[in-house]
Amino acid sequence: MGRQENGIRAVCVAGALLASPLALAADAALIEAAKKDGSLTWYTTQLIDQLGRPLAEAFQKKYGVRVDYVRADSYVVAQRLISEAQAGKMGADVFDGNSITLALKKQNIIMKWQPDHAARLPKQYVDPDGYWTAASSSVITLGYNNKLVPTGTQPKTYEELLDPKWTGKLAWSSLPNPSGSAGFVGNVLISMGNDKGMDYLRRLAKQRIVNIPLAARQVLDQVIAGEYPIAANIFRNHAVISASSGAPSAWSPLDATMAYSLVYSVTREAPHPNAGKLFVDFVTSRDGQIVIRDADYMTIDPEVPPRDPAMTLDEKRFHVVYYTPEQLEEQIPKWRSLAKDIFE
Repeated sequence: MGRQENGIRAVCVAGALLASPLALAADAALIEAAKKDGSLTWYTTQLIDQLGRPLAEAFQKKYGVRVDYVRADSYVVAQRLISEAQAGKMGADVFDGNSITLALKKQNIIMKWQPDHAARLPKQYVDPDGYWTAASSSVITLGYNNKLVPTGTQPKTYEELLDPKWTGKLAWSSLPNPSGSAGFVGNVLISMGNDKGMDYLRRLAKQRIVNIPLAARQVLDQVIAGEYPIAANIFRNHAVISASSGAPSAWSPLDATMAYSLVYSVTREAPHPNAGKLFVDFVTSRDGQIVIRDADYMTIDPEVPPRDPAMTLDEKRFHVVYYTPEQLEEQIPKWRSLAKDIFE
């Protein structure tokens, strides 16, 4: 976990942000109040070089409000927020995550607030209770090294993963995350039903999948390096990002594709609440969505499609199952326990 103590000082955004008459402008009073706050602290689960820094720099360029950020995995962010709330000294103004909001809601750590942009977003990207708003979505698919597994020969269905030729050649993250074995197990059970799903998972266990106690991004890196030909559960956009740099990286959907939102919330005891609100307003705005798109992450604004048309979520091409942060938080411990029992 690294922290930029002095925030974002240098401002250099690659590419101009596009203006749109359809984009909602932030409230003038909120902008003025945020500028008086002067800065904000963002606890983020995002890869800093890929998305965290571009968002922070674009926000600072637009509003002149400094962003200090702390990067950590979701469960570390949650633990830190809970500890700070209990100590009565909240450090974060805003945070993002995907499976930590339920516990934080229950402990009254999250402010009930949403930006005006929430009103125009598809319903799966907005908390009906008003505590979070999505800014991007994660799509979890199979990833593979397309030098070791030529495109067209990769597994395209759950059943094809059972082919004996893949025995010992599949890997995934064993961390308790949707992008690890837990998420794979859960998506199988949801899409197939419990009985059929459990039967499938027991058969899949015979493939001796390699459990790696690292994040899905690092699992994909090992696949790209040739240590394993296939990663069974990775972030699809990571495969796209690596491919754009010339790496032997590709992705492929299976029968059912898990998708969930990366959501943003303002903390109830935020030291700089107006700056925190303005930041959430920005990441959900047209300008923020363009930054997210240009980083090859999935936007949530239908008017800002992905740069790569193949990344468009189209039910005609593959079946997508959406999960809310609350669903994931409730189910991941059970799915992780099953994954451990079956595959480890």
